[in-house]
Amino acid sequence: MTPEQYVDQLVQEDEALRSIREAIVKEGMPEVSVAHPYGKLLTFLIEVSGAQHVLEIGALGGYSGLCLARGLGEKGRIVSLELKEAYAALAHRHMENNGYGDRVEYRIGPAADSLKELQEEGRTFDFFFIDADKENYPVYLEYAIALANPGAIIAGDNCFLRGRTLNTDKNGPAVQAVRRFNETIATDPRLVSTLLPAYDGLALARVK
Repeated sequence: MTPEQYVDQLVQEDEALRSIREAIVKEGMPEVSVAHPYGKLLTFLIEVSGAQHVLEIGALGGYSGLCLARGLGEKGRIVSLELKEAYAALAHRHMENNGYGDRVEYRIGPAADSLKELQEEGRTFDFFFIDADKENYPVYLEYAIALANPGAIIAGDNCFLRGRTLNTDKNGPAVQAVRRFNETIATDPRLVSTLLPAYDGLALARVK
């Protein structure tokens, strides 16, 4: 038994999250939602940090959105960036079904464009979850730092790309981009950070 399998047995996925994962499969969408123990970690981090303004980059079917929303206080809100309108619609439906439909604002289109708009609007956030197209991870990280309130937390999923970032024979654009993202997370003086090695890797950083 691997450590991940052991944790999966202990940290159970509840029915609401399981139904979202099943709906994603049924719709033929990529099965790339955050691992459920990491989803619970997102909820935990928002609760303990007291984050009120959350930015999600990559909505997919709403799995991570629900995890994020569960940690929010009464006044907490999420802005979720999603390239595909159909994905955002499914995510919003799941958020509504779980009582959080009025807590989330979806912006459709390339995330870099939406991030630029948010910066121009003067928006700032307490928590960021990055789980979208990997080639733009370094771009998303820079925007997150720029849009961060002091002490904001940044979480980035899939830092290992199913082992490709660890394999020196793999050097495609996405792999190189995630390596740069990981290196920045680990070394940037603007951040206090770590990288969790379970599942597909989760980067965590706090903006100074």
